[in-house]
Amino acid sequence: MATRDLKRLGARVKAHRLELHPSRLAAARAAGISKDTWQRVEDGEVVRDSTYPKIDKALGWVVGSCVAIADGGTPVLASEVAGAPATSLSGPAVALSAEQVRRAAFEAARAKLPSASIGDLDEFSDELVEILRRSGTVADGT
Repeated sequence: MATRDLKRLGARVKAHRLELHPSRLAAARAAGISKDTWQRVEDGEVVRDSTYPKIDKALGWVVGSCVAIADGGTPVLASEVAGAPATSLSGPAVALSAEQVRRAAFEAARAKLPSASIGDLDEFSDELVEILRRSGTVADGT
């Protein structure tokens, strides 16, 4: 996997933030993160992956836009897809249920971490599903 260009992401986040929010603090509050974390993103520093969906939403982007920018792509405005079928940055999205995500995460973790206990793999899978729920990627009840 190519290294993410966090400087590129930081510049795009800052530029769009300046269009939407009167201050970095206002943007951070809209995202539910600290002003310092927002600053780290704009400075091109590493933050938790769970931060990016929060920034996407605060900037009016489809979840996954921050990662797409860092990977060389472009953001998608949520307003461009509002009311339309769910889409991803590379085409139509495949809707996955929480159980499908849990199974896929379990199998991937088991393949990469063969010495991990079944309990640890289950905990990892459950945590991933919960993170995706909070980001709006996996809806409750699906």
